[in-house]
Amino acid sequence: MDDRTDLPEGPPYADCVQCGEPTEYPAARPGATLCPVCEWQEAQRTACSG
Repeated sequence: MDDRTDLPEGPPYADCVQCGEPTEYPAARPGATLCPVCEWQEAQRTACSG
């Protein structure tokens, strides 16, 4: 059960393509959507890839 209350209210939100958690982006947003945690992890990977 998801007890998070920090998600903004609004349209249905897209699920993260990596972990399946809700993202901060609307479901109609084109492209791959990531939740804040996976976005941060992806940024760390690309920043350190040299």
